[in-house]
Amino acid sequence: MPGRFTDRVAIITGGAGGLGLAIARALGDEGGAVAIWDTNAEAIEQGVLELTGAGLRTAGFSVDVRDRASVAQAAAQTVETLGIPTVLIAAAGGSLGTPRDIEDITEADLDLVIDVNIKGTYNCAAEVVPHMRDAGGGAIVTFSSIGGRSTSPVTGVPYAAAKAGILGLTRRLAREVGPDGIRVNAIAPGLFLTGRLQGMFDAMSDKDRNEVLDSIPLHRMPDLRECVDPVLFLAGPESSYITGAVLDVNGGRFMAG
Repeated sequence: MPGRFTDRVAIITGGAGGLGLAIARALGDEGGAVAIWDTNAEAIEQGVLELTGAGLRTAGFSVDVRDRASVAQAAAQTVETLGIPTVLIAAAGGSLGTPRDIEDITEADLDLVIDVNIKGTYNCAAEVVPHMRDAGGGAIVTFSSIGGRSTSPVTGVPYAAAKAGILGLTRRLAREVGPDGIRVNAIAPGLFLTGRLQGMFDAMSDKDRNEVLDSIPLHRMPDLRECVDPVLFLAGPESSYITGAVLDVNGGRFMAG
């Protein structure tokens, strides 16, 4: 549906990473101006160059989503540079390289995962919602995970707790800001093979790869676009009467009752 984000400004946290940048590119291709928020200055620069080179209206800002002041500054810079944001894709998060097993997890690991995922999502929403109110509404898409919906063999307790917490944050925020015309929904992806995970999957034996695929009813790994499109759906006009929902994107590996 070309043009569905025309004249809209979108913020994408974690926007310089593989999935975040793919979302930014797709949203820009449909007319949106895109603010890339990330901590990796080099990746931000490369992402902005790539998108502007494709003729997309883009700006990048170095942001630590754990730091409310950093988020507030980036929000003000986004408004000044691109205009008032009416879309927030809160994709920053993940397990962040922390251990899986409880005996290996430190307090610092727990703080990092909780702070980036939950506190970071909250900080971004808290700073962007006033701008959306000024604009008369907007859409926020938060990132949960199959690991927050069911047990995961590859991520630890902090990640599971954080991604489950995102669902509670999403529902409560949706209730609070709904009267302002702001919708808040979560996406819960399964395993998407980007970067390091692709290498790990490729290095598996045929037997181990088949065990992974056998747990997925569609019996294949997804294309990156199969996560991007559901995000755009939740941010776009087709979901205009959907809020407080979670959209599972995992090939059927987890099916909600």
